[in-house]
Amino acid sequence: MKIALYQPDIPQNVGAMIRLCACLGVGLDVIEPCGFPWDARKIRAAALDYMAHLEPARHTSWEAFCTSQTPEARIVLMTTKAAQPYLDFAFRPGDILLAGRESAGVPDSVHEAVHARVCIPMFGACRSLNIVNASAMVLGEALRQTRRDFDDAR
Repeated sequence: MKIALYQPDIPQNVGAMIRLCACLGVGLDVIEPCGFPWDARKIRAAALDYMAHLEPARHTSWEAFCTSQTPEARIVLMTTKAAQPYLDFAFRPGDILLAGRESAGVPDSVHEAVHARVCIPMFGACRSLNIVNASAMVLGEALRQTRRDFDDAR
């Protein structure tokens, strides 16, 4: 299982996502172009010392990302535009959890290309969470469903 960031806008979110993925033992893919110049020093500053545990895989485009995945991998888009709550979705160990741009999500072509779309139900008129917070929630549930050996990691 891993997380993929689609053209992230905020380097601090990439750093926080590196930390999340390192701590939970999952991979991280970054689909470029990013909305900021990739500055390894700034990313490392946000990721603290967790970059020693996880080096994100970088892809030059959505197409490059897709062609690098195994055929059995499902791409599950985390989006406010989905009808299916993440708690009602059956995750699989090889799933890739895709987070869209902080400013714009993902284009319609990506929505159409993914295998599934899930949402986090929001209270009242609230629109969305920070992508790292949302990813942590969905990843936690996906790992709960798929990792029977997660306690052994401690």
